[in-house]
Amino acid sequence: MGLGARLARVPLPRALAHRSFALVWGGQTVSRFGDSLHTIAIAWWVIEETGSAAALGLVLACATVPQLVFLLLGGVLVDRFSRLGVMLVADVVRAVAAGAVALLAWHGDLAVWHLCALGAVFGTVSAAFFPAYLAAVPDLLPDDALPSANSLRFVGSRAANIAGPALGAALIAAGGIPLAFALDALSFAVAAVAVAMVGRDLALHRRAAGEGSVLHDLRAGIGTVAGSPWLWVAIAIAGVSNLTLEGPLAAVLPALVRETRGEGVRTLALLNGLSATGALAAAIWIGRRSRVRRRGPVLYGAWIAAGLALAVVGLPLPLVAIGLAMLLLGVGETTLNLIWAQTLQEFVPRERLGRVLSIDALGSLSLAPVGYALAGLAADAVGPARVLVGGGLLSAAIVGCGLLHPAVRGVD
Repeated sequence: MGLGARLARVPLPRALAHRSFALVWGGQTVSRFGDSLHTIAIAWWVIEETGSAAALGLVLACATVPQLVFLLLGGVLVDRFSRLGVMLVADVVRAVAAGAVALLAWHGDLAVWHLCALGAVFGTVSAAFFPAYLAAVPDLLPDDALPSANSLRFVGSRAANIAGPALGAALIAAGGIPLAFALDALSFAVAAVAVAMVGRDLALHRRAAGEGSVLHDLRAGIGTVAGSPWLWVAIAIAGVSNLTLEGPLAAVLPALVRETRGEGVRTLALLNGLSATGALAAAIWIGRRSRVRRRGPVLYGAWIAAGLALAVVGLPLPLVAIGLAMLLLGVGETTLNLIWAQTLQEFVPRERLGRVLSIDALGSLSLAPVGYALAGLAADAVGPARVLVGGGLLSAAIVGCGLLHPAVRGVD
């Protein structure tokens, strides 16, 4: 029995039995490790050279803003051209840009504005790359392997997020900032080669030229979302949850650990680690299934559970209870994200999937910076614990209202 046949019989790695997906996934997992090196290298260089948190914030903003600005246009490109082709161009551009920064750092000529320019390049191409990657997955394997494929995408990304920073710190200590940027460039080159091999094998060339002008294509994508209540309800709730759930979780949890509970960074690391453990457990569970039944109620139930778990984190309970709540929060958020990705891939027409993914990302993420700022201000005003409890309960209530819509409950 060949390796592909053996993998096809193992629930989670089922998608790896499909060579095209395995190549793309392998290349992108290497690239995610490169991203981790890139992130820590930028943060360390900026703080070391300028001593300014504001300078680091500027560099990060230069990457975030272009991505939000060009998301809708990126979705149009993904639907007009080969999705693998979009990924290939994005990987090549990022490899060249990261390589140029590595050379500047090697010669001692690197400046903050170079990193701002690098962030702008990365943010711009990411606006097309990420919807292209998610939209390309259904092109590479059958529908019954989608849960496995999406779970593997998550596992690869999370493994990079966990191990990458430590690896980056070690590489910076051994070879300095130039080595970290050079390896980041190499990781994009590896991903580009993998995508090119799949594109050659599948002969996936240019897609249909689109349905008309760019504006016409955008209207068609928006019309797809507006005509599907299960879609626009979820996107609207996701946007609000960045104010009530993600904002407090990211901006307030450290203050709760330090100021309210009087504990140190090890406790914060423990809680984040438990959340990551729950996330990986959920990814394995979903990846082992060929299909999740009653996806609407399961997805929203997981979302409500995440909100309630956040509220528990803010209560004056023993650390073991807070840890269990963080574990449940990781399970809930990952279950939500993976089932949502599979639902989009299966239910949205393939020729409009890129645009819908971009609209989803824009609607979901655009309020994230506002959520972080408001959560921090609220924590200063009324205390971290009240923000977490209130944000969690409000999130659960808002998500519960979404579940009242029959189109949401009917998603299967």
